[in-house]
Amino acid sequence: MEKIISDKNNLQVLFEDNHIIVVNKRPGDIVQGDKTGDKPLSEVVKSYLKEKYYKPGDAYLGVVHRLDRPTSGIVLFSKTSKALPRLNKLFQKKEAQKTYWAIVKNAPPQKCATLIHFLKRNPKQNKSYAHIKEVPDSKEAILEYRMLKELDNYFLLEVDLHTGRHHQIRSQLSAIGSPIKGDLKYGFDRSNKDASIHLHARELKFIHPVKKDEIHIIAPPPDEVLWNNCLD
Repeated sequence: MEKIISDKNNLQVLFEDNHIIVVNKRPGDIVQGDKTGDKPLSEVVKSYLKEKYYKPGDAYLGVVHRLDRPTSGIVLFSKTSKALPRLNKLFQKKEAQKTYWAIVKNAPPQKCATLIHFLKRNPKQNKSYAHIKEVPDSKEAILEYRMLKELDNYFLLEVDLHTGRHHQIRSQLSAIGSPIKGDLKYGFDRSNKDASIHLHARELKFIHPVKKDEIHIIAPPPDEVLWNNCLD
């Protein structure tokens, strides 16, 4: 079930215990600081923890993974130095199951399929190019998708990642002729007004790094007409 335990100061907390905190990132937020100088989500979470627990100094927070700035959804942080390396290892070994929702304009060739491409990243363009065959400096990218819903002018896809490459979902869906709504970089014809793209980190399943029980998080998508239609 979707569950929000706190929604203060523009921070939507989905789960929290002594070792981890999971938040629902809004499109436009950056997870860590960059050259823009905009306040990152990590600092917002630190401020939340400092205020909640009356900490005299800075709160500890470890960044486990990132989401692209225009996307929304689940971001997991570590609250302790004990949990951070365990979470890092869990993600490195692909033991965290990540599921995304993507809204695309064009229906993919099949209603469900496994996509295998070789992605080559261009750092200057901050873009990854999908190739059918391996090319120099490329990395194999694998995902599964299934069509969940046909909307009036769009299609809702659910995507399970088997690898975690740069811009993987955006690049691979574009390569099959189904760019994500608002994603100008990967072939959509116009941007969204708020510079977001309709890609949402919907679910995350993993084994708790300390307690060893299974954690299953589901994040509600942004409160916006098209996303709301997906929930009807």
